[in-house]
Parts: sequence; structure tokens; C-alpha cells
Amino acid sequence: MSSKSSPGQFAGPDSRYPVPDPYFRRLCSQLLCWCAVVFFLLAGSGCTTGLSGSSSQIELPARFSSEGGAPLPDQWWQALGDEVLDDLMDRALTGNLNLKIAWARLNQAQAQARISGAGIFPSLEGQAGLSRSWLHESGRTDENGSYRLALLASYEVDLWGRIRSQRDAALLDATAGQQELQAAALTLSAQVATTWYQLIEQNGQARILEQQIQTNTQLLELIRLKVRTGQAGIADLLQQQQLIQTSRGELARLRSRAQVLGHQLAVLLGLPPDRPVAPGVDSLPALPLLPETGLPAELVQRRPDIRAAWARLQAADQRLSVAAAERFPRLSLSGQLGSEAENIGDLFDNWLATLAGNLIGPIIDGGRRRAEMARTQAVVAEELHSYGQIVLNALTEVEDALVRERQQLLYIEKLERQQLLAEQAIERIRDRYINGGEDYQRVLTAQLSLQGVQRNRLTAQRELYEFRIQLCRALAGSWELEPSASLNRVGLRS
Repeated sequence: MSSKSSPGQFAGPDSRYPVPDPYFRRLCSQLLCWCAVVFFLLAGSGCTTGLSGSSSQIELPARFSSEGGAPLPDQWWQALGDEVLDDLMDRALTGNLNLKIAWARLNQAQAQARISGAGIFPSLEGQAGLSRSWLHESGRTDENGSYRLALLASYEVDLWGRIRSQRDAALLDATAGQQELQAAALTLSAQVATTWYQLIEQNGQARILEQQIQTNTQLLELIRLKVRTGQAGIADLLQQQQLIQTSRGELARLRSRAQVLGHQLAVLLGLPPDRPVAPGVDSLPALPLLPETGLPAELVQRRPDIRAAWARLQAADQRLSVAAAERFPRLSLSGQLGSEAENIGDLFDNWLATLAGNLIGPIIDGGRRRAEMARTQAVVAEELHSYGQIVLNALTEVEDALVRERQQLLYIEKLERQQLLAEQAIERIRDRYINGGEDYQRVLTAQLSLQGVQRNRLTAQRELYEFRIQLCRALAGSWELEPSASLNRVGLRS
């Protein structure tokens, strides 16, 4: 029993399943030919990407010059044991505006990574249309209309990994942004600690100067008495009065600097400069033990700025892959399914489907793609050497801070010895002056020497704290950061 095929079809092995007509077969054959061409290009051309043979080798030392003994927490300022500083840090990490800017930039980089990765998946768009036309002729108006619905799909076959490399580069940029945010928080914490201890020093200098003014005033009364009794000249009295006025002028400058530091601290916390943010502490706490420095190799793994530079280097390498893939053909597929009818109820009775493939390859571009390849190779080399320089800077920061702290401790020890000797000298010279055995110039010289050493010692102690802050900042890694509530309110987080 033979079966008959309908027009546009021919009978196959099983006549119950019609086989497409020759036109459709020709379309399939063309698509197969395109696939064969792509396979030939893949097999014959090849696409080499990745870092070039150049490198920026950094030989890490086996250990640092000092090792320390106290473990350094991730939030390094906790090692100082300063409760006021802990509170200032908490407020700065949630309120500082520069840190909020870094959060916003990170969110931009993360969104850009999602945008770059969208090309890996096919895109699908919907269309809906309605048209109406009126024709007025011979006193009669004819109305025509049509409805249209369509789905449009497109997809680029990522033959050479170009789209994936773009996405990976954007993801690495976001990773670098995350590490740069951590580095910004680390820098902010060092600024807050430095400003806080500078403020303490200014308050302490004012306290010392007030005590010195009180001591100088007592000596002034003694000189005034000696002038009345004829045991001293008026010049001694005038010089002592000048010394007191000089100290009072310096006290005004100290209070001015303290107010300015208070303004700076408030701004670091994201507050108006006239807002008081800290109590009036005027003495520096005892410095804790030197923190563990660890190994230089561990520092490279831990520091956020080094990790950010490494991510930037990897992102540049991915963009080198993109530039290499741009020199080879692209294969894109597109499809459309649509229906158009005069009545909306007839939309799905008639429909049209199309499928198309497009293979585009560069032939002549004036050397643009080759030049872009050379440019991205230079960018990779730049990022590679930049990474090496950042590693060297990190090692130098640790060693510099260690050397400065060691020498500063010796300097403070000598100042303490100087102060002890100056106190003993001024006591004996003052007694001899009261008894008439010394002139006023010896008293003035010893007095200025003692008061200068007292103030220099406090400055040296503050500098020691700054060197410790620099060391902790150089050694510290990152910790878990939470965006402030204002970022969520403005919708900067997805």
C-alpha cells in the first residue's frame, strides 16, 4: 500500500512523519558548511593568550629585621588597648564619606561585572505592535489595521573566549575594587589613630605648659622680692616676665592646634568640624609590646593593596585575551518568531519563524587590531611591574617602621635621662640663686633646658606611637566591612 505526500513534502521511510522540503534542507546544509568553516579556523589558526615571557621577579627576604611577640588582630588598633580609639574607629568606619565613596565605586565595579557577563547568555526581546490606517476616497473611508507580536533572539557563539575574558576581567576589577576598599579602610584607621594621638599630645603639651607657667610665675614672685630688697636687678624681672608671656603665647597656639585636630577628627568620622567627638585626654597610654611581624611571604598574601594589584594584573591579562580574540572571526546566531494579522484573534493562526547565522571576520583594518594587541601587552607589563613595586613598597614600610621604632626608643631613653639631670640641676641652681650664690642667667638657662626637654619627651612619645601605627598599618590585613545604612537607603547595594 503506497502513501502519497502532500505538496512541498516527500515520503520518507515512515510516511507518517513528513520530511522538510528541499529548501529547508539547503538551509541546513548551509549552516553545516558554516560550522565546518568555523571548525577549520579553530583547528588551523589557534589563539594564544596569557602573560608574555617577561616577568617582574621580586626576591622576598626570609624574615624581617624584628619579629615581635604579640599577635596582631585583624582590626589592628585593638592591640593598642585604647577604648576611646576603639569607639572612634567604629564611628569612622560607618560614617567617613571617603569610605562611602569607595563603597559606591565597588558597587559600580560589581555592576559592571554583571553587565560584562550578560553577553555569555542569549538575549530575548519581545515586540508588540498595532497599526491603523484610514483611506478616504469618493466620500467613503476605509479603515485597515494590523496586530503584530514577535520574539527576537540573538546569541554570539563565544568561539575564542572573548566574552568570557571580558566578564572575567570585569570580575577581577571588582575584586580589585574590594581590596582597594579594604586598603582605604586601613588608611582611614591609620589617619584616625594618628590624629587622635596628635590631639592627645597637644592637650598634654598644653598641660605641661600650664605647669611651666605656674612654676615660672612662682619664680617671678621670688625675683620681684629680690628686686625690692636690692638683691637682683630689674633686668632679671623683665626677662622672667618675658618668659611667662612667651609661654602664654605658645599656649594659645597649642590650643589652636588642638581645636584644628579636633575638627580633622570630626571630619574623619563624617561629622561637621565643630562637633566634639572625643574627651579631653592629655596623657599617652603605655605602648604595648611589638606585634608579630610574621614572614614577608605572608605579608604579600595578607595586604589588601598587594592583592588589589594582583587582581589588576590578572584583569589586564584577561583583556589581552580579549584583544587576541578580536583578531579572529565572530559567529552570531539570530532567530525571530512572529505573527501578524488584521484581527487580534487571528494572531496565532499565521506565524513566521526565521533562523540566521552570521560569520564576520577581519580582513583589512589598517593594523588596528594588531596595535590593540601590542597596547594590551604593554598594559600587562605595566601592571606586572606595578605589582612588583607595590610589594617592594610594602616590605620597605615594615622595615622603616621597625627601624624608626627601635631608634625612637633609644631617643626617648636619652630624653628621660636628660630630664632627670635637668631637674637635679635646676633644683641646685635655684637654691644657690635664692642664697645669692648664682646669677639669674644660670637659672634661666637651666629652666629653659628643663622645660624644653619635658616638651620634647612628650613629642617623642607621640612620634613613637605614630611609628607603631605605621608598623601596624604596614602589617595589617583586611577585616569584614559592612556598608553604612545610608548606602542601603540610596540603593547602592544590589
